[in-house]
Amino acid sequence: MKVTLFFPLLLFCSLSTAAPPSESDNDIIPRGEQADYQGRKSANVSYQRPTCPQDIHAVLREMSSMLAEQKVELRHLQRENEAQAAKLGELKQQVQVKSKELEVQKTQLNQVQQQVQAQAGELTAVKAKTNVTENQVEALMRDREVKQVAFSASLLASGSGIMGPFNAHTNLVFRHVTTNIGNAYSPNTGFFIAPVRGAYHFEFHVGAHGSSYASSTVLVKNGQHIFIAHQHQPSHFGKSSNGATLLLEVGDVVFLRLWENTRIYDSENHHSTFSGHLLFTM
Repeated sequence: MKVTLFFPLLLFCSLSTAAPPSESDNDIIPRGEQADYQGRKSANVSYQRPTCPQDIHAVLREMSSMLAEQKVELRHLQRENEAQAAKLGELKQQVQVKSKELEVQKTQLNQVQQQVQAQAGELTAVKAKTNVTENQVEALMRDREVKQVAFSASLLASGSGIMGPFNAHTNLVFRHVTTNIGNAYSPNTGFFIAPVRGAYHFEFHVGAHGSSYASSTVLVKNGQHIFIAHQHQPSHFGKSSNGATLLLEVGDVVFLRLWENTRIYDSENHHSTFSGHLLFTM
C-alpha cells in the first residue's frame, strides 16, 4: 500500500529538523585554537535547519487521495458483494422453487405410478375376464357344433346290387353319404358314434326284390338289437322301414345289421338308407 511510504518520509523530515552535531563539553580545546572555535561557532549560528512541511502536505494530500480512491474501491467492492449476495439470494430462491417443483413432480410421478399400477391390475383383471369369456365362447361354439349333429346315407356308393344272404348277422356300411353334420357317422365302418350325451332319432329303410329270401335289418346300439325292419314277398319289389329315438351317452355306437339268411337291395335311386340326428342334449 502507498500508505506505508508516509512513515519513512515523516521520519526523514524529523531527522532533518534535528540540531546539528556539536563537540562534547568534555572535549579539551587548545588555547591557540579557541579563536578558530569561536569563529566556527559563530558560523554555526547562521546555519539554517532544513524543513519539509511541503513534502508532508504532499504526502498527506496523496494519502487523502489514496484513501478516497480506496473508499471508492471499497464502495465498489461492497456494491459488488451486495449484488453477488442478491444474486446468491435469487439463486437460493430459485433452488428452493426448483426443489419445491421437484417435490411436486415427485408427488405427481408417484401418483402416476400408482395409477399405472392400478390400471395394470385392472388390465390383468380384464385379460383374465377376457380369457374366461373366450373360453366360454369356445365352449359355446363347441357345444353348438356338437349340437349340430345329423347324417343321412344310402347303402351303395354307386351302381346297383344285392347284398346277402349271409350265414351270420352282418354289419351294414352305408357308403353313399349325403349329409354328415358333425362327422359323427363313418362311411368306412358304418358306425354312428355319439359326440355328446342327448336324445337322438334314427330312421332306416330297406328295399328288396321279391324272392324266397326275406329282407331284415336291425338297429343296433352297443351290440344290443333295438328295432327291426322286415318284409318278405315272393315277387315284385318291396320295402320296409322303422325308426327309434335313443338316449345315448358320449361314445355310444349305433349301426344297422343285416339279419342272417336275408338280403338287401340298393341302386342309384337309393332305396336302402340310414339316417339320424340329435334332438337335444342332456
